[in-house]
Amino acid sequence: MTAFKNLSIPCIRPATPADVGAIFDIRTRVKENPLSREQLTEMGITDEAILEAMLAAPCLWIAEVDGAPVGFSMADLEEASVFAMFILPGFEDRGIGRSLMARAEEALFDLHSTIWLETSAESRAFGFYQKLGWQEVERFEDGDVRLEKTKPVARSHR
Repeated sequence: MTAFKNLSIPCIRPATPADVGAIFDIRTRVKENPLSREQLTEMGITDEAILEAMLAAPCLWIAEVDGAPVGFSMADLEEASVFAMFILPGFEDRGIGRSLMARAEEALFDLHSTIWLETSAESRAFGFYQKLGWQEVERFEDGDVRLEKTKPVARSHR
């Protein structure tokens, strides 16, 4: 019998105020596009801002493995955008990002027919988003790209 390791199934759930510290821990520990707490604060991304967004609407989801937070996604429901999606190193390539994106997309498509996000054209995330059906619509001078996705049309059964 072959031994299987790392078979824990991730749980995706809405974030709670108790998750704010874990969200910042994940965000500051990623391999690609890491930012320090200081850099995030300079951008206006603070504990208070995350808590305020979370309490205003269900816009943040946590991925847990064995009860420990390993990733999160966040949507800006008003702006129709995926604001963030990050996975801790060591938990990539397990379908966690796909599951987190599905939650964010579902919430956004409840309100909008077209949704968007921005990422670096040089990032691994760019290819990941394209595999999920996101289409490049604009390239910026700083190397970022804007991607959009349109709400799938429901098919009728005949």
